[in-house]
Amino acid sequence: MERIDKENYYLDIAETVLERATCLRRNYGAIIVLNDEIVSTGYSGAPRGRANCVDLGYCIREQLKVPSGERYELCRSVHAEANAIISAARRDMLGATMYLVGRDAKTGELVQDATSCSMCRRLIINAGLKRVVIRNTEDSYTVVNVRDWVFEDDSLLNGLG
Repeated sequence: MERIDKENYYLDIAETVLERATCLRRNYGAIIVLNDEIVSTGYSGAPRGRANCVDLGYCIREQLKVPSGERYELCRSVHAEANAIISAARRDMLGATMYLVGRDAKTGELVQDATSCSMCRRLIINAGLKRVVIRNTEDSYTVVNVRDWVFEDDSLLNGLG
């Protein structure tokens, strides 16, 4: 039997975490790992005490026909990355790696273009994370160096600033 590599091992755990997600569009799971120990986990879902979209039976962004990747302020959910960061102390995240997996809530298919939104990128940068590993297929992934997100500032218009 061939042993699974560490990246896919942690991605599998993040994928298990996403099974708790409550979004009707896309479900994400994230874990933060430092020195081969899981620091925290997070999944996409409404803030504590608020009704989840799966409980309400509708998604306001879907009702308004908001395209994917736009108008996140309308969403009830806290993203998986944000929930994982909220659940950890910064000292435990400095230099750590976040593992991220997304699945389409309707089809169960892996999200092929999975990446963190601009708000979550800002949180990841400030948390001191070093890398984000994003699942592409059952055994392939993309490794993002968080420093790239610092220098490729998506909050600037036309590269000005």
